[in-house]
Amino acid sequence: MVVDEMNLLTTIFLKYDKEKIYYPNAVLATKPIGNFYRSPEMGDSIEFAVDISTTVDQIKALKERIEMYLKENSELWQPEHSVVVKDFDDVNKMKMAFYFTHKLNFQNYMKRNARRSDLILELKTVLEDLHIKYHMLPLQAQFIGLGFPPLPR
Repeated sequence: MVVDEMNLLTTIFLKYDKEKIYYPNAVLATKPIGNFYRSPEMGDSIEFAVDISTTVDQIKALKERIEMYLKENSELWQPEHSVVVKDFDDVNKMKMAFYFTHKLNFQNYMKRNARRSDLILELKTVLEDLHIKYHMLPLQAQFIGLGFPPLPR
């Protein structure tokens, strides 16, 4: 939300869908308020999962391609970033995270989301190019009481 108007007793906030929200200043006096307009460039992250069979070389190549993309688009992104393996899950996937910094503050929410979307699509392209995938474990389904004869095994 962005402050639209400040009055003696109330402050009017404008949501991203242009809805106006009125708050009594007495309520706001007890709440922390962030000022994106005066905040520095802000960090962000994208979490994703890759198949456990992904090699260390593929992960290194992923990191190199991301670094190259950030350098090629240095007007949008700070060069400082990290790609980390956070955890293993269900013995079939690695949870990963990509941490990066925008070269704008979050006041312009629409522009931030558009840039983030472009970055996610680039990450998807890189994952496809490097043949990094994620496969779900097979699930066994049993249907009971539907009136169908059981399938032969």
